[in-house]
Order: sequence, then structure tokens, then C-alpha cells
Amino acid sequence: MEQVTKKAYAKLNLVLDVCHKRADGYHELRTVMQTVNLFDELTFRKRDDREIRLEVHAAGADVPCDQNNLVHRAVSAVMERYEACGGMDIVLNKQIPAAAGMAGGSSDAAAAILACDELYDLQMDRQTMCEIAVKIGADVPYCLTGGTVLCEGIGEIMTPLPELRKLYFVIVKPDVSVSTATVYGALDSTPDTWHPNVDGMIRAIKKQDSALITDCLGNVLESVTIPQHPVIEERKQLLSDCGAQGVLMSGSGPTVFGIFFDKEQQKRAYELLRQKKGIGQVFMAEPVADICS
Repeated sequence: MEQVTKKAYAKLNLVLDVCHKRADGYHELRTVMQTVNLFDELTFRKRDDREIRLEVHAAGADVPCDQNNLVHRAVSAVMERYEACGGMDIVLNKQIPAAAGMAGGSSDAAAAILACDELYDLQMDRQTMCEIAVKIGADVPYCLTGGTVLCEGIGEIMTPLPELRKLYFVIVKPDVSVSTATVYGALDSTPDTWHPNVDGMIRAIKKQDSALITDCLGNVLESVTIPQHPVIEERKQLLSDCGAQGVLMSGSGPTVFGIFFDKEQQKRAYELLRQKKGIGQVFMAEPVADICS
């Protein structure tokens, strides 16, 4: 095999709690992540040398093509561990908004690890892939498999949950940039932070109780990101006004999403929001259980 194409799917955080900051600077999390059918597409082709050449197509976004891109870092990490892994020409077509709290970069990196394994027949087991992945980013181990998953630790402790059904998302990415490091720094200095009900979300998913799932939506990072960027709350309100049963910011933001129980209502909300000027990027999405492609 000389070439392989991979889809790298976006994720949403249905609930996100930060437990504490560790001595190594990482934060212990409890979060339920959900893969959705918005994806980047990456094509990997073998090279005869050990160079990594990355070409990125991303409308309206400045995405690096060097070691600052997680795809480049992922391939480099695999090459360091496996002499048999050679260089690659990589073309990345981005659809997931950059720096949006949707793990676009992490998902691209996970796709790169899987592509290295496939192209060079490295026969890595899942534990080895996760060991490589967690050194690149906290979300990367999850992005290797996707689905509906409780992630703990810094993201590397994963417990699969039942597949979500009959939930439909409208996603809005406002035209603002959020620094994840700044958000977590502000959270560290915020006393008496409210914490979402992660265990309640897990029970709701196991029961397949859509109403309870929306009741348990929660993201501790909203408490610091929204005061810094009030437009996020404005976009949440727009989604609610369009009939969303529940709304939430994903990750450290600025992306927000609304959950709808009816596909036609989802479509109507999407069309209404797309017509609004200055709202940012708007997407429709549904849960994905199997990311293999």
C-alpha cells in the first residue's frame, strides 16, 4: 500500500469537569465526549526518504504546515519509535474549524497515527498508539476511537458508553479566538467553581433518556470563557431561541452547540442561523459511533 485516506472526526463535550491541576501542569478531567459527522480528510502517501511534507487546505484559517501542526508531530513521534516508519506526503483538507474546542487538530493527529500504522504495517496495538497519542495532546487518545466515551485523567483513561441515538446537533463557531491556556489559568484562580453533573450524564446516556441528557449538559469552563467572550452566551441564546432542547459550549470554546430531538427542527434552526450575518460558522451534525474509514 502506497497511499491511504482518513477521515478525522470532530468531537463535542456533552459534559466537562476539571477536577484539579496536577504537579506536572496538566489538569485532571472528567468529560463525556461525542464524535459527530463533521470531519477533516487527510491523504497520506509514502515517501522514499524520511521527510514529512504537509499541505493544508483550510478556508479562512491560518493552519501551520510545519512542526507546529499536530499531524506533523504525530508522524514524527511514530517515526522516532519505529525505524520502519518512513516519510510521508500529507494533504489535509480542513472542514472542522481551527481552535474551536472540537478537537480538530487532535483528530487529525490520531488519523496520522493510524495512517502510519497502516501504510508501514507497524502492527501497533491500541495501548502503544495511546502512549504515542497522549504525548501529542490530551484529546488524541480519544480521537483514535471516537464514539460516546467517558474520558478521565488527562483524557487517557477511557470508558465507552452506549451509542447516542436520535439526537441532532446544530453547531455554531463564533468569529472569536480562545486561548485554552488562558481559560485554564483563569479557572485555576477562580474559587468555589460550580461543577457539572458528570455522573448524571452517564446515567442519562445509559438510559437513553434524551431529556435527561440535555438536563445534564454542563461545562465548567463556561464560567471563565463566557465572561471573556460574551458572544458565546449570545450564540447559546440564539440556539435556544431556535428551539434547541439544550445548549452548551464545547471544550474551552468558543464553539457552542444545540441539541434537537427532531431532525426537521434541526434543519429549520440551521437554515435560520445561516441567514444571520456575523454569526460565524454554522454546521449540522449527528452522533457517530464508528469512526473507522
